Amino acid sequence: MTGIIELDAFLFGLISAVSLPLGAVLALKWTPKPKVLASMMAIGAGALLAALTIDLVAVAVDKGHFYPLATGMVIGGLFFVLLNKIVNSRGGFLRKTATIITHITQKHSTRQKKLYQRLSKVAFFHNLTPSKAQTLIPYLHRYRYRQGKIMVHEGDPGDNFFIIESGEAIVMDDSTNSVINILRTDDTYGIVELMTGITHNFNVVVKSDMHVWIINKESFDRIINLNPSLAAEIKTLVSEKIHLLEKNHTLPSDKTALWYNDAMKHFDEKKSAITQSDIYEEVTEHGNASMAIWMGIMLDGIPESIVIGSSLLLHPTMSMSLLAGLFLSNFPEALSSSVGMRKQKMSNLKILTMWFSIMIVTGIGAFGGNIFFENVEPHVFALVDGMAAGAMLTMIAETMLPEAFHIGGSVTGLSALAGFLATLLFKVIG
Repeated sequence: MTGIIELDAFLFGLISAVSLPLGAVLALKWTPKPKVLASMMAIGAGALLAALTIDLVAVAVDKGHFYPLATGMVIGGLFFVLLNKIVNSRGGFLRKTATIITHITQKHSTRQKKLYQRLSKVAFFHNLTPSKAQTLIPYLHRYRYRQGKIMVHEGDPGDNFFIIESGEAIVMDDSTNSVINILRTDDTYGIVELMTGITHNFNVVVKSDMHVWIINKESFDRIINLNPSLAAEIKTLVSEKIHLLEKNHTLPSDKTALWYNDAMKHFDEKKSAITQSDIYEEVTEHGNASMAIWMGIMLDGIPESIVIGSSLLLHPTMSMSLLAGLFLSNFPEALSSSVGMRKQKMSNLKILTMWFSIMIVTGIGAFGGNIFFENVEPHVFALVDGMAAGAMLTMIAETMLPEAFHIGGSVTGLSALAGFLATLLFKVIG
């Protein structure tokens, strides 16, 4: 292009990443149908797979540098996974639908396991076999109560059983204006009323914001009707006056551990549907996650920029297959992520600024990669190229293909194949 190899690396880095702001601009004007977006994402993933196979892996293997390449790929993959976890923990998972779903699903699973730990300390559940207790788990619903709200009024029917996940509440006797109890994490309330049908005798006032698990009487009765064996077991517990155990529900730690371990054998991870309220809760919890999202996007793109800079040291001209693969993968990446950012109410200016800055960073990364690789030994070259390839391959597997499959399902496979073949075609033409 210019005859100055470092400047050429910078310009090729910009060209490969110019599809990022182009995809973002299109997302501001058009929201593609899910299958169309999925197909584009899969094409980009296939194109990138072909590019790293042809222009990184195959070249290093042909030159007899398999072991440094393989070592680099393992290091790059592990490095990407570690940094990705760090970025996601700060809100970077909000950059893609697939990473949002993965994050929330894992969070739900963790909550469910913690719920089992709590239930192992509750006399009512402890006296049920874990397999029977699991029948009740899907009917437990999670709610949030704000500070100062009344969770239970005196005289309310006993139709809810509460398990405290976090926060505190005060059990008040209004007739004597006295505090009967303080409910804290892992405490329960209302099991006596739920099982006997009596009304509540006290007010329960939220002292600090609470998350609680609730099972209502309607669900409880439905479970009893559908599970005769469970009904018989519960009736036995009632006859043994299980409600007295609740008032003194401290159980030996060895018994709670035994119950929990047995429960984990029956643990069935529920892939509950991700709702918009779940996403809103995550956005609220992480506050302004723009920087984390930007870091996550940059993490996806840095290995590509290094590869561009290094490739010019191996070939007199830029590999068309590599350039095409990167360009084709970046466009749907920006389109998909920008659609998600718009749904999160991020401003158009902020979205465009993010993608333009990533384009510039890619150019700088290509420039730096070219300088770094200029005088290195061939095995070091293969090692660092392998790190880039490993990071890219891990990124494709963790983010691009899951995103495409979640959105479009069956179109993913053939679309990825099309992207792979398109990059091969550029190699043949080049």
